Amino acid sequence: MTKRLDPTKLKDWEIAQAAEETLRPAADLAAELSLKDDEWDPYGKVLAKVDVAKVLSRVGGEKRAKYIDVTAITPTALGEGKTTTTLGLVEGLGLRGKKVIGCVRQPSGGPTFNIKGSAAGGGLAQVVPLTSLSLGLTGDIDAVTNANNIAMVALNARMQHERNHDDAWLAERGLKRLDIDPDRIQFRWAMDFCAQALRDVEIGRGGPLDGFTCKSGFYITVASEVMAILAMSADLADMRKRLSRIVLAYSKSGKPVTTADLEVDGAMCALLVNAIKPTLMQSLEGQPVFVHAGPFANIAIGQSSVVADRLACALGEYVVTESGFASDMGYEKFWNIKCRCSGLKPDAVVLVATVRALKAHGGAPKVKAGLPLDKAYTTENLELLEKGCENLLAHIDIIRRSGVQPVVCLNAFYTDTEAERDLVRRVAEGAGARFAVSDHWLLGGEGALELADAVVEACEEPNGFDFLCDLSLPIKERIERQVKEVYGGDGVDYAPEALSKISEFEADAEIARLPVCIAKTQYSLSHDPALLGRPKGWRLPVKDVLVYRGAGLLVPVAGEIKLMPGTSASPAYRRIDVDVETGKVRGLF
Repeated sequence: MTKRLDPTKLKDWEIAQAAEETLRPAADLAAELSLKDDEWDPYGKVLAKVDVAKVLSRVGGEKRAKYIDVTAITPTALGEGKTTTTLGLVEGLGLRGKKVIGCVRQPSGGPTFNIKGSAAGGGLAQVVPLTSLSLGLTGDIDAVTNANNIAMVALNARMQHERNHDDAWLAERGLKRLDIDPDRIQFRWAMDFCAQALRDVEIGRGGPLDGFTCKSGFYITVASEVMAILAMSADLADMRKRLSRIVLAYSKSGKPVTTADLEVDGAMCALLVNAIKPTLMQSLEGQPVFVHAGPFANIAIGQSSVVADRLACALGEYVVTESGFASDMGYEKFWNIKCRCSGLKPDAVVLVATVRALKAHGGAPKVKAGLPLDKAYTTENLELLEKGCENLLAHIDIIRRSGVQPVVCLNAFYTDTEAERDLVRRVAEGAGARFAVSDHWLLGGEGALELADAVVEACEEPNGFDFLCDLSLPIKERIERQVKEVYGGDGVDYAPEALSKISEFEADAEIARLPVCIAKTQYSLSHDPALLGRPKGWRLPVKDVLVYRGAGLLVPVAGEIKLMPGTSASPAYRRIDVDVETGKVRGLF
């Protein structure tokens, strides 16, 4: 049915809605994956939660599948279609008769109701049902929000009681004074919307029974350390340990105050018991897709979960997972963080590009929301395209630095000319990469067969995948190697506060060996979103370095990074509504 639908005449939500009548029951998907009845729980007719621990204890946790990561060139306002390509590749491999499983992140409510929209793919390459995916799914993001916020409740309540009572009163209740410093609170409240008004707030205003008065704030849920923990945990026991190590604040003597100190870590884990299980969904053409976790890639690790990938690799022949944003962001974190946690190594990496996005990197006029595209994007312009291919070459080099030769996928648009496609092919193949044009948005799996064949070939060739550097190296050296060898910068400039923290962290053997997860803009290889293409002669300014003990990450912060995005003047929620006759949601994209 989906192949008879025309994406040029129908919106994505209309295609997804039309497909709902023919979706495969969750029981069929579970049977295809050889899941036992006690290993999955249905959520309605077409969704299911899968118990990873039970499945892996039965089949073993060894990697059986060919493991493929999908990444992209530096994002532009035009979009590169990375999730769409991920789903198109899943559909193409399915048409080739492969037992394939997709793994993608759950969309955040912030982008869904704001500018970007849901991360379901598009055209005839989508995860479905779209409405469920976009509006809460099986409750994982809500569980992360609640787990984050119960920790904040515990912290503020403890500060209130320590202010209002003496040590004897605390001792009667089995408590000891933690002496929390209100100026060194590390954690924030979470909400999964883009609510810029809540970035910085003051809480506890009122009387002594109204909490502890202090500065606070919110971040979007997908930026919470709890979400990073969900994505990185190996299993429930590992998640429980990680939750207990979260540092919420510091005492006035400089001692970390953890969730375990407040005895709230168990309650946090209880809220996440169901969330550790991936949700089983499907592509428009019926291939199984695991949807799990949703951390951003510019401020977190930008990956679907370790448990979903391990589960898929134990059950399928081919597994296609996706990393957020470009290869300098999502793929770098897949390479040096996620693969360390999972023990999995990729057999192939797909690098997604479009002619339009490459023209943007070549200097085409800036795209302005609500206005028609400049003709440079819709008519042949080989000069702009060739200049923009410098960005493509930079990302090819990043992936090659990991020991893998990428498959460059040109995500097809009807405005592409043959000469433009040939130019990108020559550039990619000249750099040693495989190349494929994929028309999955228009044709689904049928349009992705060239890409599927190229990926199958790439998976059969051994690669030299290895990490960028050993975790025993000093923190500054690891940051600088990433800037020089991945981003292409000349070096790093540290603010005094960052240098002071690095010195402090180096003195702690546990912290000193944590992986580095740089927070920077996704819109440039550098820290400056205005520097497109392949910028040269720049240095990365690190103004601060955060430590997430629970997730197990050191986070150097480069430039101005907002952990709570803002809502635009023309957000997506203005176009979302319900057909009151049928109860169907319309307007999602």
